[in-house]
Amino acid sequence: MAQEKSQKKPVICAAGGIIFRSTAGGGEVLIIHRARYNDWCLPKGKLEEGESFKDAAVREVKEETGYDVSITGFAGAVSYEVGQKQKVVQFWNMEVKGESNFKASEEVEEIRWMDVNGALKILDYPKEKELLKKIHGKPGNGV
Repeated sequence: MAQEKSQKKPVICAAGGIIFRSTAGGGEVLIIHRARYNDWCLPKGKLEEGESFKDAAVREVKEETGYDVSITGFAGAVSYEVGQKQKVVQFWNMEVKGESNFKASEEVEEIRWMDVNGALKILDYPKEKELLKKIHGKPGNGV
């Protein structure tokens, strides 16, 4: 008997955060610049073995931005292909607790607080932009 080959693509699971703060000038969202890819994106990263999506999101945000955060709710998920694999990223709405201890690294070169319109202009990934618009693209949220 011939063995059937699976048609399923391997899935990469990742999690991240949409970190939002209110300022006197309006709302701001935190985005990161990764030198390796020369891109602007929302902070995110792969789950470690046995880690939940929520735990991974909090850990990755801390690693990439230097901020301790608390989750305020589920923001949504995006998926896309990376080579021959499917990547699924769950994003969580978050707020910061305290100040950042960010230090530029090989992984993340810069972090930047921006109003939502500004972030939408420089974010590189359409699905992240769509999610940000869905969450914070309402009147009164800097858009």
